[in-house]
Order: sequence, then structure tokens, then C-alpha cells
Amino acid sequence: MLPVACVTRARAEAPLRRLLTGRRPRLPGSPIAAAVVAVEASVRAQHTHVDVGGRHVEAGDGRSAFSGRPNGEISVDFEQTREAYKSKDSMELLRSLVVLKMCSYDVLVDKNQEIMDFGKKVLGQKAFNQLMKMTFYGQFVAGEDHKAIRPLVQKNLAFGVGSVLDYSVEEDISQGEELHMAMDSSQSSAEKGELHKEYFYADESKCDQHMGTFLKCIQASGGGSMDGFSAIKMTALGRPQFLLHLSEILVKWRRFFNFLASKQGQDGLDDLDKKLDVKQIQEFLSSVGGKEAFFKMLTAHSDKTSGMLDLTAWERLFTDRAQLEEPLVVPNVQLGELEPLLKDFTEEDEGQLKRILHRMDILAKHAVKNGVRLMVDAEQTYMQPAISRLTLEMQKVYNKDKPVIFNTYQCYLKDAFHNVSSDVDLSRREGWHFAAKLVRGAYMHQERERALEFDYEDPINPDYESTNEMYHRCLDFTLDEIALNKNANVMVASHNEDTVKHTLRRMDELGLLPRENKVFFGQLLGMCDQISFPLGQAGFPVYKYVPYGPVNEVMPYLSRRAQENRGFMKGAQKERALIWKELKRRLTSRELLHRPLY
Repeated sequence: MLPVACVTRARAEAPLRRLLTGRRPRLPGSPIAAAVVAVEASVRAQHTHVDVGGRHVEAGDGRSAFSGRPNGEISVDFEQTREAYKSKDSMELLRSLVVLKMCSYDVLVDKNQEIMDFGKKVLGQKAFNQLMKMTFYGQFVAGEDHKAIRPLVQKNLAFGVGSVLDYSVEEDISQGEELHMAMDSSQSSAEKGELHKEYFYADESKCDQHMGTFLKCIQASGGGSMDGFSAIKMTALGRPQFLLHLSEILVKWRRFFNFLASKQGQDGLDDLDKKLDVKQIQEFLSSVGGKEAFFKMLTAHSDKTSGMLDLTAWERLFTDRAQLEEPLVVPNVQLGELEPLLKDFTEEDEGQLKRILHRMDILAKHAVKNGVRLMVDAEQTYMQPAISRLTLEMQKVYNKDKPVIFNTYQCYLKDAFHNVSSDVDLSRREGWHFAAKLVRGAYMHQERERALEFDYEDPINPDYESTNEMYHRCLDFTLDEIALNKNANVMVASHNEDTVKHTLRRMDELGLLPRENKVFFGQLLGMCDQISFPLGQAGFPVYKYVPYGPVNEVMPYLSRRAQENRGFMKGAQKERALIWKELKRRLTSRELLHRPLY
């Protein structure tokens, strides 16, 4: 049974005080006021049916892997293999067994690129591609283009599971660019721009091609189901080196805020609780050449009553920089003086920024026209600040009436909770729908290696336990926000059964109903069908992340997925056991030749 939280009077009153004062819940699992639960409970008690594959099914009628409780609550059973795998034929289940088992071997995961290169030499490209389609590619990828994936998308939808279509071709910093950065970190961005001008212009046509592919993806998502999702990657829409440069600038500006907060004795506070006294800023910066116009600018953006400047107002300065009379400045530690924040931001950089936003705008308009939501994928940490900032700029425009654009937050990062909480705060102030996908994270090995190579602090949480704690902290905070302010939305993108069950419990505590479409669930294609399909049959909005693209171009994506999910793959004995259980059941009941009907 999914229990409704029992709270003391003091704990019940605290969320109401937060609601009145605008304070956000801080602790994982903090329940919203009993009054909120009581109001929703009367609605939930009437919730005795759910939609399953387009059908109305009365809760508890015995036709799916969930049961209705006497008070209308829903309990999802993740152990009923017949319901979990009825969308798969027996050959698909056998392939899942083989592929999931192979992905559990470290040597195959670590050496997958070498193994694939060897396979291409021995078999030839055509035979190798066919082998991949029969095994790894066929397990985790839907097809080569938006037309080839249509049958699978429609089949999943018939069994209650939607799709997040993802053209899984990625761009990263080129090896040449990384080399120049490593050789001379003092080199100006203008000089770097000259070094890579040819690369810069060569990639513009490629970005337009990627945009065209995303437009087809959006079209396919709109035709595949109602309220579909389409995933996009910012690195496919602009030059990765530019995103790296912009990220460095954004990080500098944030660090300057925290530096000033530290000078004012605010170490140890959450960033959202830090507030800068503008007069104290003036006193400190005057000693390093701060201009009067800069202080006037800070005063104009500060709270008029208190004379304080918080993080949201501080970051708004960067957004409004074109309207400012004076350029933004940051301290140069080596020179002991202030210097322009954007001193290396060239006209080419400004042009690149405008082109990325223009492409994003085209995609967003097309998404609205087709009734599709855009999921902006997270990418490497060293480009993520820019990706997140550009996504926020689009959310401000397109999320005013409903959640159209979702940002992705990687909870294996140490600053994940800060990123979530600050963006929630911004959405409340500016009046748009906060929309997030929470993932544990990708690129872990690449991130750690790069931090070691360039000698900076590892941005990743030290272990899985701390990542899991961070995930649940961000999740609980967002669920609380949904209950307090219906303008928030979250996709729980997790293969962890405990996390899914935790979400169901919290939804029940907070009175959040599946049919409200505020809380979504997501898993990768080819993984965790025993979670996805029972959730879909129980009426919860659940989606498979459906990658597609040419075999050669998607294999790097599969390689990364294998590495980032190695812990899950090694611990997927339960999923393999459930698949074996279903195959044995089909054998004994003479259903081995089962074909999905839809």
C-alpha cells in the first residue's frame, strides 16, 4: 500500500509558512501541508479508473499489473512478467537476455570500441552493420530514420508507453581544439577563434542539417502520439567550442558572486540564500578599480528596500548585458584588478549565439505547432552551463502557458541541487512553467579523465550512494514544488526501481494524480520493460527514450550508454531473471510463439 504521510502539527504547519513566505522545502521527503493532502484526497478517492492503451480500465479488474485499493490508491506490481513483456515476442526476449548479459562484462564494455573496430575489419561494414542490428543496435535503437522507427513507436503506444524520439548523433570538442586549449590556457578566445575559423564555418551547414533532422523528429513525434516528446542536443545546433567558451564565462560570473558572498561572511549558505549588500560590494571593489557606473548598475538591479542583490538578480545582469551602460567585470587574480567579463567574446561568438537561439526558436515553434514537447539533453559538464542558460532563455518564451521545453539535470554532479533550486526560483519569479528531466548522469568516465588532465576539481559526486541521495533530494524538491505550484513538471528518468517506488509514494503523500500529467517516468529503449509497461498500464505517463540514426553514427552513443550504465547492467540480474521467468511461463503454457496483438 502507498501510505499517506502522518505528520505532526508543527510539520504540517511548516509547508504553509513556506507557501506564504515563498521559502522552498529543503529536506528530502518533506510533506506538503495536511490541508493540501486533504483537498487532493477527496479527488483521489474518486479516481477508480485509468487509461490503458487507449482503453478505460476499472482499477482492480485483474487485467493488468496493478490493483485498486479501497480508497482509490493505485499499487503498481513490477513482478508480473506476463503484463510487463506482452509487447515482446520470444525472440526479442532472448535477444534481451544475451545483450544484457554481455553488457555486464567489464572487458566488453571497456574495450567495446576496439572490439567494434576489429569486427568491421573482419566482417566488412555491411555485415558488421547487420550483426549490430541483430544485437546491440537492435536492442537499444529503433531504426535508422524517422520512418523506420514508426512501427516500434506505435506498438509501444498501444501498450501504454509513449516515446521520446532522440536522433542520437552527438558532437564534442574536436581533438585539435582540445590540444590547443591544453597547450596554452592563457591564449585569448580571439586567438583561439583564428585558429579554428575554418572549423567554425565548416560546421554551420552541418548544424542546419541537424536542425532539419530535428524538425523531422518533431514531426514524427507529433504524428506518433498525443503529447509526445522530441529530444534535441545543443551541440548539434552550434559549435561545441563556442559552448565551452560561453560556459567558462558563465562560471566566472557565478564564481564572482560567490566570492563576494564569501567576503560578506556568507560561506556555508545555499546559493539561493546568499544576498550581497551593494554598499559592501562598492567598498571592496573600489580598492581594485571598480567604476561608479558599475556600482550604479548593481544598485539598479538590487532590491530597492533592502539594497541587497541575490543570485537571480545577479545572473539577470548577464542576460540583460546588451542594455547595460557599462560592461560586466570580474577580478583578474593574477593582475589584482578588474577586467571585462566578455573581453574575449568576439563578434563571431555573438553571431554563433544568435544562430543557436534562432535554430532553437524554429524548433520550438515547430514543436508547438505539432503538439510536441522538446527535451534538451544534458551533455558534457564543461559545456553544460551554456546549454542550460540557452535552454532557460527559451523556456522563458515558450513555457509561459504550458511546459513546452524541458531542461535536463544530471544528479551525479555536485551542484545538481543548486541548479534545480535556482531554476525553480527563477521560474516562480518570472511566471513560467518549470520543466525538468532528472537523470543520474552520463559522461562520468570522460568527465573524471578530463578533470584529471586539466587539473580541476572533479565535478562528479564521489560514489553512487551520494549520487542517489542527490537524485532523491532534487526529486523531492521538485515534487514539493509541483504540489505547491502547479506550474512545475518533472520527468523521473530512472531505471532504479526503488526510485520509481519512492516517486509513487511521494505522489501519494502529496496527492499528485497520474492523470494530471505533471510527473512523467522515462526509461531507455531496451531496458527496464518490467518498470515501463506496468507503469503505463497503471495510467502513469511513461515514456521510452527512443534513439535512432545510422548505425555508424549511433554506435558512439551506444558505447557511452554501455559505460555510463555499467553499474546497472552488472546489477540487472533481476531483469534477466524476470525475462527467464516469462520465457519459461510461455514454454509451459505453450505460448512460446507469442506475437503481440495491438
